[in-house]
Amino acid sequence: MSASAVGEPGSQLPETMSWEELQQLPDDVAEGIELWRGNVVWNRRGPLEHQRFAVRMRNALEAAARRAMKEETNGREQRCWQVEVETNVFFTPEKSSFLTPDFLVRRCLPRGADTFAADTVLVGEVLSGSDTPKRRQWKMDRYAEAGIPWYWEIELDSGGTWDVAAVRAYELFTIDRSVLAVKPLRPSAYVAVGEWEPNGLSIEFPEPFALSVSWDDLAF
Repeated sequence: MSASAVGEPGSQLPETMSWEELQQLPDDVAEGIELWRGNVVWNRRGPLEHQRFAVRMRNALEAAARRAMKEETNGREQRCWQVEVETNVFFTPEKSSFLTPDFLVRRCLPRGADTFAADTVLVGEVLSGSDTPKRRQWKMDRYAEAGIPWYWEIELDSGGTWDVAAVRAYELFTIDRSVLAVKPLRPSAYVAVGEWEPNGLSIEFPEPFALSVSWDDLAF
């Protein structure tokens, strides 16, 4: 395994690593790395506002999840969700592929359990300067391939009156290959199903549970 600079100026790391090897790195280095098929992928942290809005969306989602779980105890099928920020989502049992969304919703798991894609129902990203269109699409494709039902984005606008320019929701769509003349590159993709701008109307959405987020919940 030869050492080389991988994506980050001045860094000297192997181009490929195992999860166990990644765990041996200092925390401040490891937390900026994702793995895909064992390849090191730098995941640069955004500005302070990036984390702030991820946490605020996480809090709004958790409040909605708690309301939904409480309502479902009244005679209906009980479902359980947990909402987290900056949590690794593993795509393979040996953890050679994982991404770290800014916020996520997963089915309830025991304390300390790792989060795998099969247990994840929603992932979200707060877009920052390092999220180029190519990088953004690459992440969306990986989440879609893993079958995660919902993908959300928060677009920031530091120059506007509101710090959040838009919030978008995408639903996973499986393509019917039988009606196509040419086989699609990917069998599943995300389709935009909701977009909200700070015009005073709350963010209302029915899945994965009834969700209502006011712009005051996200305000700086």
